[in-house]
This record gives sequence, C-alpha cells and structure tokens, in this order.
Amino acid sequence: MDARFPAFHPNPAKQGVTIETAKYDLMREAILEVLKARGPTTFMKLNLAVEEKLKGRFDGSIPWYFVTVKLDLEARGEIRRVPKSKPQMIEIV
Repeated sequence: MDARFPAFHPNPAKQGVTIETAKYDLMREAILEVLKARGPTTFMKLNLAVEEKLKGRFDGSIPWYFVTVKLDLEARGEIRRVPKSKPQMIEIV
C-alpha cells in the first residue's frame, strides 16, 4: 500500500483529506517552484502553470490535487492568500 499524507484545511472547522504521499510531494514541489519563479500569482494562473508542469506525469485529477495541496500549504503556513487581492493572489510566506 502507498504511503499516505494528511492534507489539512486552513479552516479548522473543515476536515482535511489523506492523499498519497508521492502525489502530495509532486504537487507541492510544482506549486512552490511556480511561485518561486513567478512571485505572487493569481489562483488561476498558478493552477494553469502547475497543470502544464505536471501534464503527462501525474496520475489523477491535477485540479483536485492542486486545490487540496494548496489548501494544505496555506494551513501549514508555507503559502498564503494575499489579503484583499481580487482576483485571489497566492504567494510564498
């Protein structure tokens, strides 16, 4: 059985999920690489860049895992939503 990782939600009232560690690591790496290269990025542009980066080498729904891992990274304090940004901007803390 594949190793599992608990992905948290930044809202403590909402329950996180458990996903395969290998998928978590691959998605986390892609999100952080894009943010390091581009700086603060809109949610949509970050999603598209991660999808492009992982296309053909990720087994599963890239958008679903993107949102799940993004929320976990927010909960762990690695990234954050830029306050009062419209559209939503994401940056490394």
